[in-house]
Amino acid sequence: MNTDLLQKHIKNYKQDKADDPEQFNIDWTERKEHVKKYQSFTEQKIVVMDEEAIYEYISPLWAMLIWGNKRYVVDKLIEDNGLPTLKKELTKLLWDSPIEQRWDEFRKNIKGMGPAMSSELLCKTHPEKYIVWNRRAKIGLDYLGVGDLPKYDYQLDGIKYKELCNVEKEIAKELNTAGFREDSLLMVDYFIWHELQVEETLSGSKTKSDIDEEETLEQDTSDFIHNDIRDKIRNIGQWLGFEANIERKVAAGSQVDTVWESTIGNMGRVVYVFEVQTKGSIDSLIVNLLKSLNNPAVQGVVAVSDQTQLEKIKDHADGVKGLRDKLKLWDYKEVLNVHENLEYVNESINKLDLVPDGF
Repeated sequence: MNTDLLQKHIKNYKQDKADDPEQFNIDWTERKEHVKKYQSFTEQKIVVMDEEAIYEYISPLWAMLIWGNKRYVVDKLIEDNGLPTLKKELTKLLWDSPIEQRWDEFRKNIKGMGPAMSSELLCKTHPEKYIVWNRRAKIGLDYLGVGDLPKYDYQLDGIKYKELCNVEKEIAKELNTAGFREDSLLMVDYFIWHELQVEETLSGSKTKSDIDEEETLEQDTSDFIHNDIRDKIRNIGQWLGFEANIERKVAAGSQVDTVWESTIGNMGRVVYVFEVQTKGSIDSLIVNLLKSLNNPAVQGVVAVSDQTQLEKIKDHADGVKGLRDKLKLWDYKEVLNVHENLEYVNESINKLDLVPDGF
């Protein structure tokens, strides 16, 4: 980390505080309110929450700003995971130990909650221990010269999350030394948002070399990667206006990773099917996609993987009548890039409050 650059921005932050103490008092109060709210949710309280209480718990998160209809998103979380499982895994994430293990287990066991939402719950419940990790945090730490940052969500495992928490704890110490009244990692998050969102860093956060870099899906974390990409395809579909679901049976003998569905007037449904391939038999993938086409509403099937496996899938499908003309191929890196850009667009638009929440 570039400590000289950090000190420069701490100095700027301190001057901004002196120039506008009212705004800093507002920020200070807001931080305390966030912590008070989420620390009021004890393990015992979460265990007995009903669906409405879960909504009140999750919907105010900053990570939910990307969603216009927060009620729909929370209902999907409950539907996909089951209320008892969701509550159980939330308590394990927040209070079990060590953090490396519970982070990975939560990310593996819970569908639809990415690192931004999970880390925000951790930070606001334990602000002295854990950080908020999102696009802005990545941009800020990258600007400070912190190395080996995860490019994609699936690369942020428990070990890396703990490592990043320790990095921000060092920033918290420097802020405290400079005279700020607390050394919580929520304060560091405010500092990163206020000081380290440099324009050229924001515009260049996804470079051509990043996009073009050859990268193959890591087999040792294939389940983790699979679920992350599956959920992101579902999110993309929702943002595009589809009814999007994960792990749905679309035909006899065919349960697929993600489904996008649209109803066209009184003419019926149009369904698009997505299968993420990180490991396993390509023949099984081909058979599953072929079976899905037995549903007449399925208009297209999409295989998602890295370039190496996509070539193999294409070769296998070319000899399968009825599939080769329907099959589309989608590089998983493009899925991640599309998701990041749509996430930014939705967050920006939803901040305008053009449609009331729950409309």
